[in-house]
Amino acid sequence: MPQTAEQIVRTYLSRLVEIRSTGGATSETSYYSALEILLNEVGRLLDPHVICNGQLRSQGAGHPDFGLYSKKQCQKGEPKPGQGEIPERGVIEVKPLSDDTWQTSKGKQASKYFDRYRLVVVTNYRNFRLIGDDGTGKPVQREFYSLASDEVSFWAAAAYPAKTADRHAVHFVEFLQRVLMNAAPLTKAEDVAWFLASYARDALAMLEEKDATALAPLRQALEIALGIKFEGDKGDHFFKSTLIQTLFYGVFSAWVVWARDGAGGKFDWHLTGFILTVPMIRSLFEEVAKPSRLKPLGLMDVLDRTGEALNRVDRTEFFKSFDTGEAVQHFYEPFLEAFDPELRKSMGVWYTPPEIVRYMVARVDTVLRTELGVADGLADKNVYVLDPCCGTGAYIVEVLRTIEETLRSKGEDALIGDDVKDAARERVFGFEIMSAPFVIAHWQVGNLLASLRAPLDASKGERPAIYLTNSLTGWEPPTGPKATLPLFPELEQERDQAEHVKRDVPILVVLGNPPYNAFAGTSPEEEQGLVEPYKEGLIKTWGIKKFNLDELYVRFLWVAERRITQTGRGVFSYISN
Repeated sequence: MPQTAEQIVRTYLSRLVEIRSTGGATSETSYYSALEILLNEVGRLLDPHVICNGQLRSQGAGHPDFGLYSKKQCQKGEPKPGQGEIPERGVIEVKPLSDDTWQTSKGKQASKYFDRYRLVVVTNYRNFRLIGDDGTGKPVQREFYSLASDEVSFWAAAAYPAKTADRHAVHFVEFLQRVLMNAAPLTKAEDVAWFLASYARDALAMLEEKDATALAPLRQALEIALGIKFEGDKGDHFFKSTLIQTLFYGVFSAWVVWARDGAGGKFDWHLTGFILTVPMIRSLFEEVAKPSRLKPLGLMDVLDRTGEALNRVDRTEFFKSFDTGEAVQHFYEPFLEAFDPELRKSMGVWYTPPEIVRYMVARVDTVLRTELGVADGLADKNVYVLDPCCGTGAYIVEVLRTIEETLRSKGEDALIGDDVKDAARERVFGFEIMSAPFVIAHWQVGNLLASLRAPLDASKGERPAIYLTNSLTGWEPPTGPKATLPLFPELEQERDQAEHVKRDVPILVVLGNPPYNAFAGTSPEEEQGLVEPYKEGLIKTWGIKKFNLDELYVRFLWVAERRITQTGRGVFSYISN
């Protein structure tokens, strides 16, 4: 059974200390066994496994200290014909702890290895550099990780392996996984999601360590636009996580558009702002991705590496799975699970099985027809639908599919695409507070409409009626002057459009799968009153305790009940705990 990241790093450090304590260790080769165990344990976490093999025979470029082989290169104890000679994942050049890996990586030996193997890991046991091809045949640093800045501080840290492992394990082991996967083409959506999440987690860790006062104007603007307050440590984490999600899903979205257009050459993430089509995300991305912000925060390098990873994706194979069924939803959940599992739990981001989504939408459609007298159900042009926590858009897409089926059954084939498009833009609404699922929801609707030959035209300002907003605020007009955002017009427009839906549209259907857990970190005063109507008389009249009434889904119940009461009639359908 593979070890955990903490166990792997702790074992590595303990073994190095043990070898040193004998007093008979050489400065370099005596520690080979610790490095080999480290890399093989990390290699076991991958599929296929990656094997670290020491002291390679000469391939005309000297003798690398280690070679990294994919398990697919081997069969029944024998190398596969033509695949057993060259280590697929590169070679390793090891130097003493006192040496400088940067100087080594630019030296003649590393250059000779690069010319032969194209991937070289240079390490002095505390620093690790991956040297790869820049696309023009020249060597360039692709990845770097440092356990300690010098030999003295390394041994001081290694003396406390559990403490040091606790600090470095996740990021260091993920770094090594990326290194061991570097030569492998990326074909599966979940593998690309893992790479994206791994780099995003590194970026989030950097952001949380830096002085982010320069982001204060953007933070305030987001609070106004989204209708939330980033309060306390959780609120601060949510704000920074939102920025990182925006950066990485912005880059990924731009890559998807670029790749689908059949562009040649290499993808350049710096062009993301020119490619993105969702105004809110484009504006937010451009604001966060300013060089004047990225450079001081140390995020430029990690975005460069993200772009390089996307350039390794086998586009044909990737889109075979990415564009089918629920693959888009399956892409996001592994991303958030790897990127920020605590936020995923706090915000209640869980995949809703398609059978449940289909049943709930069909049940609502039936209730509209049989109990509210709406003959065409969801397809009626006077039926306004809201998913107040739409996530990746599963319910919205299913509502639009149901509309399509009803129209098709009536023989309206010629105009079906346009009618569904009108519904997506004008009367099937979604609210989402997290930027990454918000982006995916836009993709989902865009893909459906494209399949119906009624694609959205971004140049004409066409977009789905899915808004980045806090569903639990903004339902009542402000008591004072309305805040303006002159520096962020797209954010202000997003807020105003969402508030129009909340206050003016006669919503007839509210459905979805709201989060259950209370999330302390985005709780403005307006949210506090959402559960009070359900508490009245509970203890005094009925002797019932208020246990768990403060959970988020209860607040969504009141939002739905109040909205439909204002409309005069309607139906809501939620999953609750």
